[in-house]
Amino acid sequence: MRTDSSPGTLPAREHLPAADAGTPVLDVVIPVYNEEKDLQPCVRRLHDHLKRTFPYAFRITVADNASTDTTPQVAARLAREIPEVSNFRLEQKGRGRALATVWSASDAPILAYMDVDLSTDLNALLPLVAPLISGHSDLAIGSRLARSSRVVRGPKREFISRTYNLILRGSLQARFSDAQCGFKAIRRDVAQVLLPLVEDTGWFFDTEMLVLAERAGLRIHEVPVDWVDDPDSTVHIVRTATDDLKGVWRVGKALATGSLSLDRLARPFGDDPRDRDIQDVPKGLARQLVGFVAVGVLSTLFYLLLYSLFRQFSGSQTANAFALLVSAVANTAANRRLTFGVRGRGGAVRHQAQGLVVFGIGLALTSGSLAALNAAGPSPAHSTELAVLIAANLAATVLRFLLFRAWVFPDRGDSGPGSGPGSGSGSTVVAGHTPCAPLPHQQSYEAGDGTWRDATMRVRPVRPHDTEPRDPR
Repeated sequence: MRTDSSPGTLPAREHLPAADAGTPVLDVVIPVYNEEKDLQPCVRRLHDHLKRTFPYAFRITVADNASTDTTPQVAARLAREIPEVSNFRLEQKGRGRALATVWSASDAPILAYMDVDLSTDLNALLPLVAPLISGHSDLAIGSRLARSSRVVRGPKREFISRTYNLILRGSLQARFSDAQCGFKAIRRDVAQVLLPLVEDTGWFFDTEMLVLAERAGLRIHEVPVDWVDDPDSTVHIVRTATDDLKGVWRVGKALATGSLSLDRLARPFGDDPRDRDIQDVPKGLARQLVGFVAVGVLSTLFYLLLYSLFRQFSGSQTANAFALLVSAVANTAANRRLTFGVRGRGGAVRHQAQGLVVFGIGLALTSGSLAALNAAGPSPAHSTELAVLIAANLAATVLRFLLFRAWVFPDRGDSGPGSGPGSGSGSTVVAGHTPCAPLPHQQSYEAGDGTWRDATMRVRPVRPHDTEPRDPR
């Protein structure tokens, strides 16, 4: 994989300013190979549509992939007759090569492409590029597999398309729905950094570009399209499918070995709303809830096992007290490490002491439930005792989480070094250089070997802004 482009971060996405009438905002590329029959009606229809509906200046670029028929002459004639049409000739075949070459040389801030057969209804073009113009998204793709798409094509192509996208989801964890629809757009600032990483020059170019963009955290907008299959398509299905599978293997291997420098595609810190420190909005609540529930389920099973064990040689109240005490210590330790991310021994005794207070509240709830059960009738069944204890523990669990979050493991990230979760680990946490404090997964740790490590221990090279003064958090 290519990794020779200079590293750097993308600028923050912004709405494109209103441009002069002569400056194209959109450059639509039509890659062609021996399309002398379809090229002229395609270009004229597209030009008429853009003239009528597109509110910005535009350009249509015909990218000729070394055609051997009269396609170059047709393209040259269209460029002479229509001011908004230009012609670009390549002496090598490859749709990906044509797109990468023309997009890299274009001065338009929004770059798009569509197939010459115009299988996709042109009414989807403005919805495709609008999120890129507004700064909402980085790339946009037409999807024939969205629920609201209306598609007319044979069962063979339908099966191949859906199978291919299932392969992408299973092997490369792709979340976009349609990789090969010939209807896509990208912001030029993204293309300038992303395209040097894309190695394929053929039909897999689209897939590779989307997978790398998605893995880098860029936003991909999907537009449902109306699409009618072209029965005269010259695409060789078997050869294209084989090349695509080879590309899937190559990209998957590169991602697995970490040979791609996807950090250069990162947006500036603060561009993502998740970077922001917003008052009255708790940080990491969803993640903590998931961790707390997982720990709670295991703790409850452990508690019930202990209770059943102690109940064999003691009364219900004694068995409940001992089982709850042992499971409470284990629960506090697990939540301290897994749910609230506190590492090291610092504060562990205090946390356990506070956990025991929370344990006392849980003991009062469960003991009170057992007392009420025994008062209702003598010698209740063991299954009834367990059912009552489960219900009481559910109530205690909600209260336990609130007390853990607000009192035992509060978020004190703004109170100085070592005051919040993660203190006592001996690591130096370095905050970002923006006014917004980073989330835990975005904090960096100086490794001392010319690299920085984030909270997931991924290594990235030192960037220029890493040398600026930082406030320790």
